[in-house]
Amino acid sequence: MTVKLIEAAQQGDLSAYEELIYTYRGTVERFAYQCGADYDDVPDISQEVFIRLYRFLHQFQRDRFTTWLYKVTLNTTRDHYRKETQETRKEKRLHEKGVLQGQTSEDTFLQSEADRELHLQIQNLDEKYRVPLVLYYFQECSYSEIATILSLTLGTVKIRIHRAKDLLRTAFEEQEAKLSGQS
Repeated sequence: MTVKLIEAAQQGDLSAYEELIYTYRGTVERFAYQCGADYDDVPDISQEVFIRLYRFLHQFQRDRFTTWLYKVTLNTTRDHYRKETQETRKEKRLHEKGVLQGQTSEDTFLQSEADRELHLQIQNLDEKYRVPLVLYYFQECSYSEIATILSLTLGTVKIRIHRAKDLLRTAFEEQEAKLSGQS
């Protein structure tokens, strides 16, 4: 189905392009968020992904579409934050943490406290560990797909996912030890 939509969109069929957006918007938004995009920036990043998709769809060959889409989303998310200074991002996050109270629309992404804590710990990982982990566990990409998306060797992908899991385990153990010490 996706191949036919892509072919039709490449031929200028706007309804096919709209169907691609409808089909993959959630995937793009979740992945951008999991890559570290602020919740409020996700719609802008998603829009930019689909603009790039439209502009470069003619270049798409017979590769796996979702692999290509993940690569575009990752690059768009990175580009979005290259435009923002590091200091501006820190100030914005601190402000949001001080302002957020009760239920927010962010809670639609994160249903429980454990999910929130896992998300925060994942966001604290260096990008080289965070992105492969997110692609593998949350986007259900294979090691070879991740290697293609990130332009890495298969061995490097496996090592980074293993290292990311070790870093998360250590972070949770340290957090648990702190909480136990406070009791």
